[in-house]
Amino acid sequence: MARDTSRNISAELVGGLNDRSLGWLRFMWDKATTHDDWSDQGEPHAWWDRYTVPPMCTFPRFDLALMGYVLPVMLESTPAWREVYIRIADELIRRYVTFWGAIDWCTLIGPDPNADRYPPEWQTRVPESLRGRYAMPGWTANGIEPWGLQPDPVGADGNLFYRGWLNLLLGIRRSVSGEAGEHDVLNVTGYQNREFPWTYARMSEFISAQFASRPQGPHCENTKIWPFCVSAAGLGLKLHDTLLGGTTHEPVRQWVDYARKHYLHLTRDGELDRFALYYDPIEEVEVTMLGPTGAGSILTVLQNLYPQDREFSIHLYELAMRYLRWDDPKVPMISLARDPLMLSQGLWMAREVGDSTTEDKIRKVDFQPRFFGAENDRFAFWFGLDSQWPRGQLNATMMLTECGRPGAWWRVFNEPNLLIYNQPTLRGVDYPNIGIRRAQNDMTRGILEIDTVAATPSRRGDVSSFTIHRVPNPADVSVTVDNIDYTRWRVSSADSIEMEVDINDHRIRVDFAGGSGEVA
Repeated sequence: MARDTSRNISAELVGGLNDRSLGWLRFMWDKATTHDDWSDQGEPHAWWDRYTVPPMCTFPRFDLALMGYVLPVMLESTPAWREVYIRIADELIRRYVTFWGAIDWCTLIGPDPNADRYPPEWQTRVPESLRGRYAMPGWTANGIEPWGLQPDPVGADGNLFYRGWLNLLLGIRRSVSGEAGEHDVLNVTGYQNREFPWTYARMSEFISAQFASRPQGPHCENTKIWPFCVSAAGLGLKLHDTLLGGTTHEPVRQWVDYARKHYLHLTRDGELDRFALYYDPIEEVEVTMLGPTGAGSILTVLQNLYPQDREFSIHLYELAMRYLRWDDPKVPMISLARDPLMLSQGLWMAREVGDSTTEDKIRKVDFQPRFFGAENDRFAFWFGLDSQWPRGQLNATMMLTECGRPGAWWRVFNEPNLLIYNQPTLRGVDYPNIGIRRAQNDMTRGILEIDTVAATPSRRGDVSSFTIHRVPNPADVSVTVDNIDYTRWRVSSADSIEMEVDINDHRIRVDFAGGSGEVA
């Protein structure tokens, strides 16, 4: 039985980011801030993952969407330092709304002319009775009947997997920044480079209305309803309502009930038989995979579904674990279950709910963790794949097991600490030269604790500086560095101080309670 360890620790001081997390953050920064051209005249850099899970997820948009998951989880260690996460989120969103973000919707028009030429391994994901005349998953089919050509990738009847993850990414940006931007206009590139203005608020309402009118779930690609992307769209609405209030998530509950009744199939004795990979309401056919891969269809939805319906998700998880026998330490990992995506998703869920038996068993698999880069300061998992760059889609899940405490993902959507946006905050940190392992306020004691690192090792010893904003009574502040009184700081404004530090591993303590031990 899985044990749920989630609890509200948003106000507690927690451990900082480990070295692997810092290395992954460094590589995410590289990807986000290195210029590349996502217009129809250019091509994304090769490190954006458009190689994993062909042919469904071979679009770099998936790397953008999933890379954002770790940002609010990292925030639990550094709630007083958010600017790096905001910058990364902005760069992800900027790319997402380009031509390459919606390249499938803009170029895969009408029926697939190669539907009769799919390789045999792809045909297993096509209904047997329709093989040779049915579009493969991954073919978005913009323009087919009964909808016709719809130039707007957000406002279309189908294409949920585009707008659903964009909406979730906008919510993640709001959660790490605290900035009101739900009515800011975002121009989304669609068919023939037409631009369509959307806001976070209007997109959420549009997706919610689709859920309300379609209990089976909105279409991802045209004609196909995938629990994987439908659950992600629901998660975006959950985050919207948690952060801003509202009821956009309410219609998602009827979809979860529908999935429980229609997409989950049990044996007579209540064990897992199969779970829908996708459902086509036009053809009235459901596609499921057999064997361990079929149980993997459950694992793909858990990350998105768990914060929305914990009880149902744990039930699904336990069904899958018993089917795969991953929860039995005496049974070796079966060969078909060595898929890195399945394993990373199973590992994440085991850790999230406190299932140490399954977690320990999966961790015995060699995921090839590796520090890399010119200064060996980037980190990722390679999963036994012969690739120049680490696979972003696979690492997105694995790094959730490194970057936060168990239960952190659930707390993002259910118990976020919304007080951090008005507390003392670091700004102007010279990242990636100097990095922040931990930055947390204890408002009861009136203390900000900061752990710095040399994020770029060759810059160790160089002098840097940063500002701490929203400091009450900055003239009364006292500072220690590595437990020694420190004077290389000054009051820079009515609510800010500026600190000069050398780039190195330091523990900084800023006492803004004026020696009283508490904030007035």
